[in-house]
Amino acid sequence: MNVSHLSEFYSIIDEARQRQGGPLTLSQCNGSMNWPDRGVYFFFEPGENRADSSSGPRVVRVGTHAVSRGSKATLWKRLRQHLGTRDGGGNHRGSVFRLLVGAAIKERDATHNLASWEKRGSVSREIRANERDHEVLVSQHIGQMPLVVVEIDDEPSRQSMRSHVERNAIALLSCHPESPKPSCDLPSPQWLGHSCPKRKVRDSGLWNSNHVMEPSDPEFLRIMEGYVNRAGAPVL
Repeated sequence: MNVSHLSEFYSIIDEARQRQGGPLTLSQCNGSMNWPDRGVYFFFEPGENRADSSSGPRVVRVGTHAVSRGSKATLWKRLRQHLGTRDGGGNHRGSVFRLLVGAAIKERDATHNLASWEKRGSVSREIRANERDHEVLVSQHIGQMPLVVVEIDDEPSRQSMRSHVERNAIALLSCHPESPKPSCDLPSPQWLGHSCPKRKVRDSGLWNSNHVMEPSDPEFLRIMEGYVNRAGAPVL
């Protein structure tokens, strides 16, 4: 995998952005928009730009949904979990993305009264109330991230094309020192992820921890490009 594959990836993403109807941040999104039922999403982050592959914003998070056979989860339902609730809060126990961003903010701001943030499973109402202000900070940070969606409406399974594209895109974009490829677009010195206690996030430059040390098969670019070119009506 080399820098030309990164450049090709971002050319496909740029085409997907245009077909989507233009750039949009997660806070601008709602359930009445023309979302495909299933797809792969790519988040960007203000201040994070490419320096190696080309110019422009760099992807900081790749994700999908409904990869378990029989799952009924939709793309918008997953994005809404990342966005949070209408009142500005959210539930980081339902979104690893929120958990990672919140953990980084906690470390950066030395929020010592939030030991519960790493606690998974059900928690008391009192704990949730204590976490409320921090959930709001997470919603604000994620809400201002632009995103691009690639519609891949195949059946839920671990072998789905959505899972294949997600896994290989993460592997391609990862800057992890043990990732088997020679180049990547490094995060800026100011990137919030540097404060994340999850080492794979810090090392990869992504809000992902799975697949960041794996090889990437460049054939996924052909697959991804094919889905972008057959996309339906724009989201906006």
